[in-house]
Amino acid sequence: MDEADLKRLLAPLPVSWWEVDGGSQLVDSGGGAFADERTARRFLQALGADRRGPAQLPGDGPYQARFEGRTFCVNWPARGDGAPCGRSGGVAVEVGGPVAGAGPYASFADLSPAAVFVRDADGRYVWANHAYAHLYGTTRDTLIGRHLAEVDGPEDAARFLALDEEVLTRGHSVRHTLSYRRSDGSRGHAAGYRFPVRWGTLRCVAGIYVDVTDHTRALDQRRRAEADLRALRDHSGLACLRLSADGVVRDAGTAAAELLHVRLGDLVGSPADTLLARTPERTALHRIWDDLIAGRRRTAHTSAVLVDGDRRRRAWIHLSAVHHTEERLPGVWVIITRLGLSHEAHPPLTAAQVRILALLAAGHSNADIAGTLHLSRQTLDYHLSRLRCLLGVATRPALVARAYVLGILSPHCWPPRSTTAAHPLSPA
Repeated sequence: MDEADLKRLLAPLPVSWWEVDGGSQLVDSGGGAFADERTARRFLQALGADRRGPAQLPGDGPYQARFEGRTFCVNWPARGDGAPCGRSGGVAVEVGGPVAGAGPYASFADLSPAAVFVRDADGRYVWANHAYAHLYGTTRDTLIGRHLAEVDGPEDAARFLALDEEVLTRGHSVRHTLSYRRSDGSRGHAAGYRFPVRWGTLRCVAGIYVDVTDHTRALDQRRRAEADLRALRDHSGLACLRLSADGVVRDAGTAAAELLHVRLGDLVGSPADTLLARTPERTALHRIWDDLIAGRRRTAHTSAVLVDGDRRRRAWIHLSAVHHTEERLPGVWVIITRLGLSHEAHPPLTAAQVRILALLAAGHSNADIAGTLHLSRQTLDYHLSRLRCLLGVATRPALVARAYVLGILSPHCWPPRSTTAAHPLSPA
């Protein structure tokens, strides 16, 4: 537990802690024993911090001190030799006899970090713990004896009194979540139980609640983000799918289902590989997928041949890895950015032939290509003749055009390169 966690833990408890420098000036303080810092400073003054160092306080061990009718157990040891700049720290815990009529229930709940209160049938506080008083920016002693209407606004007070009456009428506990006005004016949320109790001779209502404001706010933000994502997915026209780490479609937009000519219900839950034709791009896509899942890439742009009913269509896709911290499993969003014409299969080409096509598309002469690939002119002429035969064209410009139409070369790269070549990493 770090220092920040410790401070948050002590904030609602009837504890005051402090740290002073070598000149006995307050450096830091906290805890829920006092409603404001001014009262905490007066408490330190009452202990003698401004008149003498803690080493001169009565004894080196814990001792009791009275302050404004309250009793505290104080532990403020002498300055240690290893303390920086002669600093010292202390802590005081409110103690004292049990509240009249409180019984063991109050002793148990007094130091609970959950907010606990007891009100009589008229709505007047007969007991509350420090955590409850802290929610309203006050102290327990100030709260006890006051009416609910003096603490909460009219609307909240009427609502809480109605809940009290419901508990007293039915005679059993009620579990719910409610909102309340915090000391800074903002709305807070609390979850817990309200139940009937006997407090001495009084018939009362007790409540124990945990503040869930931050949790509720986080859930609201998540719901809004999910709603925005659904709207973007379903109404933007983007064909997008979310795949799990094992390549199964976990989520998909209506545009993706329409593009693939399948029902959305059939698309979700199906293996993504069933959407891919068995082409060289599929093998290259598998390599990219492995990099995304392993964290070696965050995004990638590539092409693939999709199975579209009885047809095959080339598509250009964007892949982006996502991580769900609660699942600790990566997934990938896939967005089809552009859809090409029906895919026409081409004969298998060697790596040298694909490289020749790329250099042709970049505008290189035969002499440049032969020199770059360390080929003789006769060997290059053979390859060009063979390519014209395989692709069914007669000229160099037609070779380049045919290479792009068949998806041999990627239309999104310059200098030209194969669609199955590895794409550079996108910026992280």
